[in-house]
Amino acid sequence: MSETLEGRVEETKLAEALSERYLAYALSTIMSRSLPDVRDGLKPVHRRLVYAMHQLKLDPTSGFKKCARVVGDVIGKFHPHGDASVYEALVRLAQDFAARYPLVEGQGNFGSIDGDNAAAMRYTEARLTEVARALLDGIEDDAVDFRPTYDGEENEPLVLPAAFPNLLANGAAGIAVGMATSIPPHNAGEVCAAAALLVRKPDSTTQDLLALMPGPDFPTGGLIVEDADSILRSYETGRGSFRMRARWTVEQGRFGTWQIVVTEIPYQVQKSRLIEQVADLLEQKKLPLLGDIRDESTDEIRLVLEPKTRGIEPEVLMETMFRATQLESRFGLNMNVLGPNRTPGVMGLKDVLRAWLDHRHEVLERRSRHRLEAVERRLEILAGFLAVYLNLDEVIRIIREEDDAKASLIQTFSLTDLQAESVLNMRLRSLRRLEEMEIRKEHEKLSAEQADLLTLLGDEKLRWKRIAKELDGMVKQFGTGKLGQRRSTLQDAPEPVDISVIETVDREPITVILSQKGWVRAVKGHSIDLENQKFKEGDSLKLAIPCQTTDKLCFFATDGRAFTVKSSDVPRGRGDGQPVRLLCDLSNDEDLVAVFAIKEGAKRLVASSAGRGMLVEEEALVAEKRSGRQVLNLKEGEFTCICSPAEGDYVAVVGDNRRFLIFPTEQLPVMARGLGVALQKYTDGGLRMAMVFSAEEGLLWPGAVRVRQFADLQDWVGKRAAVGKSAPPWATKKA
Repeated sequence: MSETLEGRVEETKLAEALSERYLAYALSTIMSRSLPDVRDGLKPVHRRLVYAMHQLKLDPTSGFKKCARVVGDVIGKFHPHGDASVYEALVRLAQDFAARYPLVEGQGNFGSIDGDNAAAMRYTEARLTEVARALLDGIEDDAVDFRPTYDGEENEPLVLPAAFPNLLANGAAGIAVGMATSIPPHNAGEVCAAAALLVRKPDSTTQDLLALMPGPDFPTGGLIVEDADSILRSYETGRGSFRMRARWTVEQGRFGTWQIVVTEIPYQVQKSRLIEQVADLLEQKKLPLLGDIRDESTDEIRLVLEPKTRGIEPEVLMETMFRATQLESRFGLNMNVLGPNRTPGVMGLKDVLRAWLDHRHEVLERRSRHRLEAVERRLEILAGFLAVYLNLDEVIRIIREEDDAKASLIQTFSLTDLQAESVLNMRLRSLRRLEEMEIRKEHEKLSAEQADLLTLLGDEKLRWKRIAKELDGMVKQFGTGKLGQRRSTLQDAPEPVDISVIETVDREPITVILSQKGWVRAVKGHSIDLENQKFKEGDSLKLAIPCQTTDKLCFFATDGRAFTVKSSDVPRGRGDGQPVRLLCDLSNDEDLVAVFAIKEGAKRLVASSAGRGMLVEEEALVAEKRSGRQVLNLKEGEFTCICSPAEGDYVAVVGDNRRFLIFPTEQLPVMARGLGVALQKYTDGGLRMAMVFSAEEGLLWPGAVRVRQFADLQDWVGKRAAVGKSAPPWATKKA
């Protein structure tokens, strides 16, 4: 009796079951959803859409069909997913502001650059474009492999023949499990020209290719401001980013007035959201040079920026806009694609072009063999026709009188099975003398084509020459005219514009108060009563920093990072303030060593608990991001213990070993980042205290009551990294 599975239970560890199922999900996401194929640049849903529309005969010269019909065919035959996601993919293929070379021509409302959604699929219509036709060219000629669909009732192509370089021309974006892809669109004419160079000179470098294909070409135009070295490095490794900026001009008005007109915005930036962002920043008074923004767009973008005063320089105004808004953004490059063997990996530009060219070579071979088989079959049939045309009366007699006409024809005229079958299926109207001449002409023509195909299949150089000729044709077809004209302009990185002189707030004195538990607030004025300041229960004063509302504050942490906070951003009022960790990304395990207002030309002594230190210019401590700037590099178990002003010509150091040392500050390097150098030599323990002082003014040690003159400190003067001598009692007291 065979074992039944009914009621059978197998015990499996939860970790193993989760691992197995999650791995299957991850592979499905990577292979069948998120990453494009390097050969045709399409994800499965896009490939199925294009192939379904091909089956519906929605060619560029045919009429349109409802998108609901297309989506229904895709879901029913190839792609068992939701109709909303399939229609969204179809819409994106038709949007000329999203796809550089749309694969679908839409009729109806397919959305706008403002972020408006497309109309429902029952209202819109679609058909394929010439670009999609190029992707499909040869699909009926056994150019690619097919596989059964999910239900086994149909077949679908594994990849399209792809005579068009779709991966680079239209780009791709997707997020899978543990990996992602981001490829910007490029100019198809430039891509084909670079590919043609690679065919003629296979040893061409990435730099040679970039001479013909200098960088991305976004459908919304704009400026690409990136160094040539950075672009070269990105395309060589397959990873990098491109800085995009809006295209703008200055329009002069009456009486010396002017305004800025933005005509192109960065790729994938919604115009309506951009305007909302600018309006919000204006309301928050974070764009001090901008007076107003107006949207005068029609079918072309026209954003008008009015300055607050006409004395402002347009370049300075735009620099503030670029820094604060999406008029400047970055597009990441991560050419993570499925290779010819369906394995995901990051490829450089040359590898991507090489994979596409190898695919085109394989398609040419397969199409040539398919055509050769068809030609040889037709030649065999025509040879049979010519054999029987010499005696048509005998053919007619055999058909009328013989029981097995096919066998008799084969025996009488020495025909093959295919030839005899073709003669029997021949129409009566073809039995005339004039037809014999046409058959001979067709036979001669096909014989010549057969010879050409055999020559082509036997000569690899000739095949690559044919591919180069196809690429030249692609350059003429898609690299000229309105569609092929380059839209994005590549420029070198612009010279930095100094906007530090722009004060976004009124200058007034304030005192920033930091509590022991890390709460910070600002109080108006400098002469304040610190003893009567209120704090949360169990909290007390740690630091009070007099500064101006226009100053930048540096928060220096024990992990060696410097954080920058505008003093105007510190909360003001009678409350308890705000935790420091909400103003900067300070981790819970770290504490603050110092808080101070950054001054131009000033320096700081920064040192670790291990006794290594250096001088740092305060301007080098400015960090543009909330994550801060790493200044002092630390080894495991170390922390920053000193960040004090470096105003003087000598450094005084005392260690846990109670050794005291004084040495000139010129022996300390000025660095923006690093481990530092040894201040004092220790056999055990570490640094306890260090400070910079002036020999002329003397040393006022923290916690001491009087100033020590430099003449009284000569016993401890030595060289940096020395052991030092026993410290005086006043140098070992805690401040």
